[in-house]
Amino acid sequence: MSANTGHGHRALIVVDVQNDFCEGGSMGVSGGAAVAAEITAYIAAHRGEYAHVVATRDFHVDPGAHFSAEPDFTDSWPPHCVVGTEGAEFHRSFDASGVEEVFSKGAYTAAYSGFEGASEDGRPLEEWLRAHGVDAVDVAGIATDHCVRATAADAAEAGFATRVLLDLTAGVARATTDAALEELSAKGVVLEGAPVVA
Repeated sequence: MSANTGHGHRALIVVDVQNDFCEGGSMGVSGGAAVAAEITAYIAAHRGEYAHVVATRDFHVDPGAHFSAEPDFTDSWPPHCVVGTEGAEFHRSFDASGVEEVFSKGAYTAAYSGFEGASEDGRPLEEWLRAHGVDAVDVAGIATDHCVRATAADAAEAGFATRVLLDLTAGVARATTDAALEELSAKGVVLEGAPVVA
């Protein structure tokens, strides 16, 4: 699919491919490092299909009850992706050199969706995409059942034609991933491929 086939412009949104969400991180997802590498290869092979490639990242300072010493893994989690730590950096297998803009989210909130993020100059993701003529997005990254789900759901609700490249995602658990895919399908999100789920 080209950037201009049936749509004005298509963007690729790479969600949270960070050290803390890959193996060895504080909230490592099995398959995360492999997905990081696969996204890099995909961008190299398909760059011409996208008018823009952007990335999101958790970038926490003090997100309150989102962090817990005794997390329930539903609303509270171990500390992760704290600004200034290695865990917040993009995984080394993800080549971010082709990323046009990075949208940081969650300084003082949970912020699962990339649409809660803003560029370095403070522009929200939706506003940035609209300003660049984007009306269709593909979503990839980590984790299928959390931040990928939330980002794709918000994209669809904002009126973007939305597709999730599931081969380029890693999910935390089968039950929550299946529930996420049902939710996204009900919102009209196109699901392509199958997610990595340990």
